[in-house]
Amino acid sequence: MTEMIFAILAICLLLYVLLGGADFGGGILELLTRGKASGIVTRAIAPVWEANHMWLILVVVILFVGFPTVYTTVLTALHIPVLLVLIGIILRGSAFTFRHYDIDEATPKAVYSNIFRYSSLFTTFFLGVTLGGIILGEISVDYSKGFFAVYIHPWLNLFSFSLGFFMVVLFAFLANIYTVGEIKEEPHITRFTKLAKTLIFVLVLSGALVFAAAEVNGHSLFYEFYHSPASIASVVLASIALPFLWINLNRNNKTRVRIIGAFQTTMIITGWFAIQFPVVVKIKDGADLTVQNSSAPDETQLYLLIALVVGVIIVFPAMGYLYRTFKFNDEVSTGS
Repeated sequence: MTEMIFAILAICLLLYVLLGGADFGGGILELLTRGKASGIVTRAIAPVWEANHMWLILVVVILFVGFPTVYTTVLTALHIPVLLVLIGIILRGSAFTFRHYDIDEATPKAVYSNIFRYSSLFTTFFLGVTLGGIILGEISVDYSKGFFAVYIHPWLNLFSFSLGFFMVVLFAFLANIYTVGEIKEEPHITRFTKLAKTLIFVLVLSGALVFAAAEVNGHSLFYEFYHSPASIASVVLASIALPFLWINLNRNNKTRVRIIGAFQTTMIITGWFAIQFPVVVKIKDGADLTVQNSSAPDETQLYLLIALVVGVIIVFPAMGYLYRTFKFNDEVSTGS
C-alpha cells in the first residue's frame, strides 16, 4: 500500500517536471531569445499552465498526508529555498496573467514580461537547490547546532547550486522541444532547432557538473550511480535517444521530437529515483527518511490511497481531454 502511494507520488512529480517544468522553461526561453519567443510562449502555455500546477499540489498533499515526517523535515530544514520557490511561483503566475489580460500598452507589458522571465529562472533554480538539499545528506535534525548549520548549510553549497543550474537547463530544453512542435514559420523553426541543439550540449555538461559538485561536497553520487543498474540503464537509454532526437530535429518531425525529449527527461528522473529509493530524504546526523519509516499509519494510508485512486480515475482523463482540446488540435502560429 505504501509503495503504491509512493508510486503515484513519483508519477505526479514526473508529470510536474514534464508539463509544469516546460511552463517554467517558457519564461527561461524568452530570456534566451531576448523576448523573440514571447508571443509563441504565450500562445503555447496560456491554455494549460494553471492546470499543470495541479501535479505539484498533488505532490504536496501526498507528502503531507502519506509521508508527514518527510513533509515536516523538508519544510523545516529547507524552508528558505522552498519559500523562495513559492514567491517565484506567485510572481511568475501573476505576471503572466497580467501580461496576457492587462491593458495593451508597451510599458506595463514589458514590466510583466521581465517579471515572468526572471521569476521563471529564479523559481526553477531554487527548485533544483531544494532538491539538492534533499539529496546531498546535509540536513540536520539536531536543532541545537544553530541557525546556519540547520537552515542554511543543507542547501547553500556547490552541489545544490549545480542542481539548480541543471534544472534551469532541463526546463529550458523541455520548453524548447515542445515549442518546436508548435510553430509553423520556417525562420522560427530554424532558430528554435539551433537553440535545442545547443541546450542538448549544455544539458549534458551541466549533468556532469552535478556529479563533479557532489564529489566536491563529499557525496559519492557517482558511486551510488555506478552501483544502481536501473540508473545506468536509464542514462544509457537517454543517451541512445540523443542521435534520434538530433535526426528528428533536423527533419522537423514535431511529434517524435516531443516524444523523445519527454522520454529522455523521464529517464533522467527515473535514474534519480533509482539512486535514491527507498530513501526519500538523506539525514546527516540521524536515520535517513525512507518510504517505509516515514509513512503515515496504515488507516491513513488506506483512505489516502482510495482518494488517490478515485482522483486518478477523474483527473487523468480530464487532463487528457484538456490537452487534446487545446494542444493536440491546435498549432501556434505567430510572428514574435
